[in-house]
Amino acid sequence: MYDVIIIGAGVAGSASARELSRYKINACVLEKEEDVCCGTSKANSAIVHAGYDAAEGSLMAKLNVEGNEMMPKLAKELDFPFKQCGSLVVCLDEKELPGLQALYERGLKNGVRALEVITDKGRIHAMEPNLTDEVAGVLYAPTAGIVCPFNLNIALAENACINGIAFKFNTEVRRICRLEGGWALETSQGFYKAKYVVNAAGLYADVFHNMVSETKIHITPRRGDYCLLDKNAGSHVSHTIFALPGKYGKGVLVSPTVHGNLIVGPTAVDITDKEATATTREGMDELIEKGGMNVKDLPMRQVITSFAGLRAHEDGHEFIIKELEDAPGFVDCAGIESPGLTSCPAIGKMVAEILARKMGLELNPGFHGTRKGILSPNELTKKERMKLIKEKPAYGNIVCRCELVTEGEILDAIHRPLGARSLDGIKRRTRAGMGRCQSGFCSPRSMDILRRELGLPMGEITKAGGKSKLVVGTNKDRI
Repeated sequence: MYDVIIIGAGVAGSASARELSRYKINACVLEKEEDVCCGTSKANSAIVHAGYDAAEGSLMAKLNVEGNEMMPKLAKELDFPFKQCGSLVVCLDEKELPGLQALYERGLKNGVRALEVITDKGRIHAMEPNLTDEVAGVLYAPTAGIVCPFNLNIALAENACINGIAFKFNTEVRRICRLEGGWALETSQGFYKAKYVVNAAGLYADVFHNMVSETKIHITPRRGDYCLLDKNAGSHVSHTIFALPGKYGKGVLVSPTVHGNLIVGPTAVDITDKEATATTREGMDELIEKGGMNVKDLPMRQVITSFAGLRAHEDGHEFIIKELEDAPGFVDCAGIESPGLTSCPAIGKMVAEILARKMGLELNPGFHGTRKGILSPNELTKKERMKLIKEKPAYGNIVCRCELVTEGEILDAIHRPLGARSLDGIKRRTRAGMGRCQSGFCSPRSMDILRRELGLPMGEITKAGGKSKLVVGTNKDRI
């Protein structure tokens, strides 16, 4: 029997696992997909929000600000890309300036630092030359930032793993039953038992909550479409540009990414299917229209891919992080929608503190709080790179030409803790396949490396685990 089982290896579950690894504990993370970061955590805006948007006094507001303040240090400790580029909320009509002021005042009450309302158009356009000429004012939040959501999630999970937390993939939890002194979890890989359960199941958190509690919750999948533009367009804005919030949140944003691209999105459409991540023509049209309202001359011809993510919108629009009164030993980490990515360091800390108090946990003297990411030769000097290639020739073999990813990086991605087992696993860790050709050239090479290193036949290599096999036969089979 485990002390704790965490359901879900997204940012909330992985952050909780990492914080729990600070204690002496026998814990496990169960994930239904083949890797970490396969749900909401992989398809979002990648924004570190300042914290002015959430309602004053809400848990969402508290953890947003705490997570924002923790992110710079966490990025250094776990070596993932993060940039504090700041954000601008754009007001297009002087009549709506009171709404901007209300956001400013809410931000102050939430504890956001250095907020400023700017109505001087000259100063605004000096900050963002491509902002619309119709701008009436902006709310400037210098503490906002951008992050790589994949590497954040992977870094948290890897660090939890090296500190003793077990991860079980392709393990779908199907039913939870109360045992004397704990819980039994029926999964696709058999039964698991634990004294405590953390429900960090994202879109499915309501399903598990409602299995054990008489007080029901309901999560609606809220689909958001995005467009990702080529690096040629990455400098079109230097801050994250938001519209003044409406009924469905912050509307369509335009933002640089930490890797030099430009992202536009998301839409907000409530649906019923928790797996419906297909983009729509209507969504793309909305992105183009709304994105262009705040930023002029958006280079939409530079789009290299589009995608959709699903946010776990709970009816109360609030994070639910607590042990259930009518289900002792079951800790919810539910309703983690935006600003969940920003809040995840604080969410993990809160979950771990709840369990540490309940279980009387002792600190783990062997906890190692740092992690080194995958070495990128592009960040080395020419002399350093030549030395690296001489010592490890795989770093001189370019596999992904768009992103200049080497075989050495892919080997590292496969063989490090919780290493890649699919093309998408390689892509999230190294960006091989994320460039303008969208893996058109590098996928066969990456597949061959996976085949060689994992000892699998080519027909067993997948895009994203499960049935997503790319090779269905050989030419000789058809002769």
